Formats: sequence, C-alpha cells, structure tokens
Amino acid sequence: MIEIEDFQKVDMRVGTVIEASINKGARKSAYKLKIDFGEEIGVKMSSAQITDLYTSDELIGKQIIAVMNFKPIRISEVKSEVLVLGVDSDDGVILLEPNKKAKNGNRIY
Repeated sequence: MIEIEDFQKVDMRVGTVIEASINKGARKSAYKLKIDFGEEIGVKMSSAQITDLYTSDELIGKQIIAVMNFKPIRISEVKSEVLVLGVDSDDGVILLEPNKKAKNGNRIY
C-alpha cells in the first residue's frame, strides 16, 4: 500500500494534442505527439504506443492525461518529456481523457 503523500508526488495534467505523426524510428509502432499543457507549462513532446486504436488525425484536438514529472527519455528521434496515460485492452491502448473539456495544464487529483 502507498500513502496519499506518495500518490500526490505524481504530477498528472490535462493537455491537448496539437500534432501527431508516426515516430518512424521507434521499435514498436508509436506516435510522436506534441501536446499543449497551457500557458504555464507550455508544449511538451511524447512518444506513445497508441497506434492500434487511434489515427493521427483523430488525435489532433483530443484532450489527454499525462504524467509530467518522470525523467525524459529518448525514443528514437523523440525526447519523450511526458508519459501519456492509457489502459491496456485486447484491441490496444485506450487513452485516459477527461469526459468534459478541461483547461490545459489542470492537475489531476
């Protein structure tokens, strides 16, 4: 079991995908995402293995939830600065997203 203080250390925020294209050099099929987290945080990059259920066109404008405070990692040509959250399914990864429009950068509690 973890304490509430441990959970609160994970900085999860809402962002809107503004660009999506195939991350050509990734070992597993992935998109290179440019995500807007609002004025205070700005735009961040991510590589996300969500190609089974989403096209790049339908990702544009979609709000997602991402972990902001992991150490960035390089995935092929992409410096992945945030971890886009999803749930595994038999058909592929399903993105976690707000069920109503939220302000980019809002924190998840």
